[in-house]
Amino acid sequence: MLTKTISLVRSTIKKMVKSKQEIRHALVGAPNVWKYTRDFQFQFLLDKGLQKTDKLMDIGCGTLRGGIPMIKYLDTGNYYGLDVRKEVLDEGEKEVKGAQLEGKKPNLILLNHFSELNIDVQFDKIFAFSVLFHLEDEIAASCFQFVSKSLVSGGVFYANVNMGVFEDGNWVEFPVVFRSQEFYNNLAAKNGLEVLVMGSMLELGHDTKKNSDTQQIMLKFTKV
Repeated sequence: MLTKTISLVRSTIKKMVKSKQEIRHALVGAPNVWKYTRDFQFQFLLDKGLQKTDKLMDIGCGTLRGGIPMIKYLDTGNYYGLDVRKEVLDEGEKEVKGAQLEGKKPNLILLNHFSELNIDVQFDKIFAFSVLFHLEDEIAASCFQFVSKSLVSGGVFYANVNMGVFEDGNWVEFPVVFRSQEFYNNLAAKNGLEVLVMGSMLELGHDTKKNSDTQQIMLKFTKV
C-alpha cells in the first residue's frame, strides 16, 4: 500500500516538475523550494553552534534534502539520519552518491518505531525539520523518550511544530496536526528537557510566502 502511494506521488510529481532533484525532494516537501529549504536548515544549525565534531541525529531525514550539507560539514561518521520510508531513504542514499560523500560514512537508518531503536551513540544535537506535526500523539511521546535517552547532558533538540487552532489534515500517508504549546511543555517535562520558543519560521528567516511560515514555530529542547 505504501509503495503504491509513493509511486502515485512520484508519477504525479513527474508531470509537474522537470529536474531529477525536484522529483526526488518532492517526496518530502514542495519541489520548488527544496534548495531554499536545504540552505535554511544548514544555516540554522550553523547559527545555533553546530560544530564539525558534533554528533547529529536528523529525525525524518528523508531524501537528505537538508542532510547533504550537514554530512559534508560534519566529521566522518557523525551524521545519523532516520526515516520510516525505505524508498525515500533509498533516494537519500542516491543523493549521497551523487554528491560523492560516501567517504563521510553517513549513517542512514530505517525506522519502524522509536522504542525499537538501539543506537549506542549520544548526540550533541538532534534535529527534526517538519516532522513532529506528522506524528500521532503516541508516536510523538515515543520520539521524545528517544530524544531524552539519546542526547548528551546539555545537548539540544530543535524541531518546528504547527502551533495554534487549525483543522488537522493529511499529507501523503501522514497526518498534519496542530497542537498547543502546553502539549510540548508536558512532553519536555516528562523527559527531562527544558523548552524554549525560538519564534516562527518566518521570524527565523524561512520565507516561502506560505502560511506555514507563520503557523510553524521552532522549539528548542535542552537536556538538563
